[in-house]
Amino acid sequence: MNTHGFLDQLLKTAQQSLGGGMESLTGSKDVKGAVGGPFGKGALVGGALGLLLGNRKARKMGGKVAVYGGLAALGVMAYKAYGEYQKQKSGTGTGTVAGSMPATPPAALPPPDAENHSQAILKALIAAAKADGHVDDRERELIEGEFRRIDADPQTQQWLHAELQKPLDPAEIARAATTPELASEMYLASLLAADEQNFMERAYLDELARQLKIDDALKAKLEQQLRDAEGVG
Repeated sequence: MNTHGFLDQLLKTAQQSLGGGMESLTGSKDVKGAVGGPFGKGALVGGALGLLLGNRKARKMGGKVAVYGGLAALGVMAYKAYGEYQKQKSGTGTGTVAGSMPATPPAALPPPDAENHSQAILKALIAAAKADGHVDDRERELIEGEFRRIDADPQTQQWLHAELQKPLDPAEIARAATTPELASEMYLASLLAADEQNFMERAYLDELARQLKIDDALKAKLEQQLRDAEGVG
């Protein structure tokens, strides 16, 4: 299974496909007509992301992804916020996931760990995208069709299908967080995919943070990282 490559490609190409000129793609429920367009594979990945997140959130996330530049940069931002939080807490780690060793940056992880890491981030991203209830059976079918166009292998397709079909359960998502740093990154990925101004999605984010054992101080650090990045971009 190769969710690591799938997720990284999904994030990197979102910048070019959602950042501009994609109204015809994200403005329609059926993106299959865009296959022959000038945007190539990036447009197809943007179509998958657009369908997954919904048109309004997809366009908003396109600008954020332009700042992050992919999975590795997303990890750097989360780890920076977590490091600042730990300094603020004088190294106690109170209120976060217990029992972690010093963090290894996501880009330096060996392949098996990188795969588990990417699965956790993708689980968080898919769940947050479903938090407003917009993904129905027809949209799931279209999303999976666009996922297949990214050339994911059959095992990855089966895994993605299962994640799309699952009921929304923040506790189940949080179980994928094996370190406090990964928990922070999962929450940051969820912030990218969710609309904090939407009541249902804000409630989901708050419960996810609770399940991830992310306290208010760390939440504030992660949310500030996102605001700072958007201000720079």
